[in-house]
Order: sequence, then structure tokens, then C-alpha cells
Amino acid sequence: MILSHDHYDHLDRETVLALAATTNVFLTPLGVGDRLIEWGVDARKVRQFDWWQGVEIDGIAFTATPAQHFSGRSLFDSNSTLWASWVIVDGDLRVFFSGDTGYFDGFKTIGERLGPFDVTLVETGAYDKLWPYVHMQPDDTVQAHTDLRGRWLVPIHNGTFDLAMHRWYEPFERVIGLAAVRGIALSTPRMGERLDLAAPHRGERWWRKVVEVAKVAEVADATKTAPL
Repeated sequence: MILSHDHYDHLDRETVLALAATTNVFLTPLGVGDRLIEWGVDARKVRQFDWWQGVEIDGIAFTATPAQHFSGRSLFDSNSTLWASWVIVDGDLRVFFSGDTGYFDGFKTIGERLGPFDVTLVETGAYDKLWPYVHMQPDDTVQAHTDLRGRWLVPIHNGTFDLAMHRWYEPFERVIGLAAVRGIALSTPRMGERLDLAAPHRGERWWRKVVEVAKVAEVADATKTAPL
């Protein structure tokens, strides 16, 4: 299991404990692994890394790479643990996972040192103009993918937790438009769908169906409650 940082929407205690018995290795940034051990995860399963450190497991190389974010789970432990993005290399396949991050020059450095990437999984969601340093707008996401020298872009960190003022589906619509303008191959698999990273597909625009169903239900509810 790869973890990017210790914020609640990325590190859930009950989920970790439920998966601990069937997980062989937990890869975490520095300090995050200590939390797992405190929760009862076998310390022998936990590996912690600083930026640019990594490990090879069963022929697959994992490297913790920089990100621009922050950490903490209470008012009293701000930035006491590290946050990270990750690079995964399996033979000729190279994948980048952004975790949470604002846009920064580090993407270019990662692309130069460890790219190019067949697939980049880059956050676009829970953004706002008030906090550009910790979360990216869709145009930042597309630029990060370009800096990383990516081929396929998979937008992540959206459609789940409601952490910003934009509509939940807005990141999808914005990023597909921006990617199309710049000729970037974009994949939007359904939530929970398996994606072959060696041969990604475009995916369906599944959120549009969800939005349409919700609108129909909203109209039906309004009709039922309308005064006679």
C-alpha cells in the first residue's frame, strides 16, 4: 500500500487496520509510518522514506518524490510528518502518482530525473483560488502533466470528499476541455474501475449520467412536494 500523507481523506485508521492483515508492505513518507505502527500495524511491514528515497519490491521500483502540501491530523501536529508524491517503475512502465499538491517547479525536476511517464495520476479537485499552494486548479493539473513529460493523464482527487465550493463534477469537465486543447490523452475510469496502466483507455464520461439521474430525481422530489 502506498500512502501520500496523513490527512484524514487520505489516511483512514479503520481502513488501514482492515487491510493490514492482507497487505505485505506499507510505503509511507517519513513519520506517517509511525502512525500506522501506533495503530497496531506490524512494524516489519512499514517502510518510510524521505523524498528521492525508494525501494524495489518484486522487481518494481518505488520512489518517494517531492510534493507541495502539508500534513497533520490535529491542531497540535501540523507538518510533523512528511508528504510525498510517488514514482512507480515496473520494467518499461513508468507511473507518477501526485498525492495532494499545489503546482510547483518540482514537477519539472521529477520529469527530468525520473520521466517520461506512461501514465500520470494527478490531482484536480478540492481546489480554490484561496489555496493554490496546496491544491491544483485543472489548468495546473494539465501543466503538471506536461512538466512531468507524461503520456496519459488520469485526473484524481475528485468526486468523493466535498472539500471545496465547486460542484463535484466540475474538475472533470474543466480538465477534459483543457486536455483536448493541448492534445493530451486523458483517461477517466469509473470510480473503482480497474485500469490497465500499460494500455489505458479513454473511459466514459460517467459523471454526466450521475448528474442527469440526480437532476431527474430532484425534479421528481420537487413535483411531489409542490403545493396543490
